[in-house]
Amino acid sequence: MALALDEAKNSDMVFEVGGHKYIADNEFLKAATPVHIDFNEMGFKVSSSLDLSSPNGGGCSGCGTSSSCCS
Repeated sequence: MALALDEAKNSDMVFEVGGHKYIADNEFLKAATPVHIDFNEMGFKVSSSLDLSSPNGGGCSGCGTSSSCCS
């Protein structure tokens, strides 16, 4: 799981937190809730209730132009 730039679609939920908009697909959000997005000087860390062994699971972080997934 990672963050990406996107435009909202009819099937998305849009959240605004701290002046930033976050978009998530409704069906994905049902499976992943709760979703946590943390930011520090190194980038973002995204985590959810999805199991790390599932194809969609885990938390990823990005810094600059590179990103890596946590295991």
